Amino acid sequence: MPPPLANGAGLEVVQILVDLIDLVSCDGRVSFGSLCGILKKCHVGFSIVETLDSFASIAMVVFFVPSVLVSPSGEIVEGSSVNLTCSSDANPAATYTWYKENGNPDHEPFSAGPQLDLVSIQSSDSGEYYCTAENELGAKRSDSISINVKYGPKNTSVSVSPSGEIVEGSSVTLTCSSDANPAATYTWYKENGNPDRKPLKTGPQLDFVSIQSSDSGEYYCAAKNELGGNRFDSISINVKYGPKNTSVLVSPSGETVEGSSVTLTCSSDANPAATYTWYKENRTLHQGPEESYSFTSISSEDSGTYHCQSDNQYGQFNSSSLFIDVQYAPKVPSVLVSPSGETVEGSSVTLTCSSDANPAATYTWYKENEASPKASGQTFTITNFTSEHSGEYYCDARNPLGATNSSTHLIALAGKGTIYMNAARLTLIVLILITVFLLYLWIRKKKTLNSTTEPSDPVQTVQSDSDPEYENLTAALTEATEEQEDLV
Repeated sequence: MPPPLANGAGLEVVQILVDLIDLVSCDGRVSFGSLCGILKKCHVGFSIVETLDSFASIAMVVFFVPSVLVSPSGEIVEGSSVNLTCSSDANPAATYTWYKENGNPDHEPFSAGPQLDLVSIQSSDSGEYYCTAENELGAKRSDSISINVKYGPKNTSVSVSPSGEIVEGSSVTLTCSSDANPAATYTWYKENGNPDRKPLKTGPQLDFVSIQSSDSGEYYCAAKNELGGNRFDSISINVKYGPKNTSVLVSPSGETVEGSSVTLTCSSDANPAATYTWYKENRTLHQGPEESYSFTSISSEDSGTYHCQSDNQYGQFNSSSLFIDVQYAPKVPSVLVSPSGETVEGSSVTLTCSSDANPAATYTWYKENEASPKASGQTFTITNFTSEHSGEYYCDARNPLGATNSSTHLIALAGKGTIYMNAARLTLIVLILITVFLLYLWIRKKKTLNSTTEPSDPVQTVQSDSDPEYENLTAALTEATEEQEDLV
């Protein structure tokens, strides 16, 4: 028998006689016509032992390639048990070694033995596997077989582009990715503000062309294929924006009464939170992070128009104006007398009362020691002033929050016509008295002359200052003069 060929493991040696005419080339080697088809799965080597006319004695060495069987056949699902079996016809029997082609650049052995058992196959076990069969006569390797492990989505994640701060009005894209075989489909959800968990969109990307503050919230995507599903933990989208919808609220609401505690509160929608500046008629009152501006005991001087301004690094916004109308009881009234100066009997006099009050006060006029009011209204006019009108007058100012009053004193003076009349009367009285006095003197003189014509009558000395009639006349003149002085 001829020695085995040196370039392969001899698995079987056959010596046959063939017709030289049938010698043909098969795969670059000399072989035997139809025998090439029969021995497709082997490598054939030969040597011519002897030649007899048209026949040759051929020593043929057959080398069989190992084969690999996968069990179970069909789709391989992650977690299942898979067995790979390597077989080859060899004598002496071959030894087997397993290799994983991808992920093993150095082609280090993966396992030894005719079987490779993957008890709970994982997605990482996917790849190209082959085995080698070897004995002392040589070695051959099998064709590679692909193991494609199918599995549901895992390691689902979301990325945000662009990264960093998200500003209102910018374009933002959320991208969902997942490790799955076959490839997963994706569905997007917004966690808060979507209690029914209705899908926002399907597909690996969720795009915001011009993102708004209302888009802030928690988002997640769900990845799914026929083998299962997986969701990503929520990602927070925090949209930054300048202040908007700034407004002022007054507390307590309703009427603002002097002396009460009042708080103004500025509210604004902003991210990050705004700082606030308070104004009264464009005069700055306060600036800071506090939303409130308080009056512990508000006064009438605090009445006016207020507004606040909110701002952050993205913008500012002014509130509409709010008018604070502080209401208070009437202050002490003041009284104006017109015309000013002395009040002359017979003239017209107008008294005007005014008081600072909110709401406006109503006025009532009184005269001292008289229960009934003299008049109502801000003014009180006496058209023909007499001495009877002289006295203390006061006005009462009141509104729903209180009342107060003020007084003034009026004195009647005689007019010029009365003075002239009284002077004429006194002059007449004086003339009458002088006439009476002169008549009296004439009568006295006549009596004296008559007495001198009668000698028998003693002479009487006239003492006019002790005469009762004289004294009465003198007293009358004095009284009349004093009355005139009083009238004037």
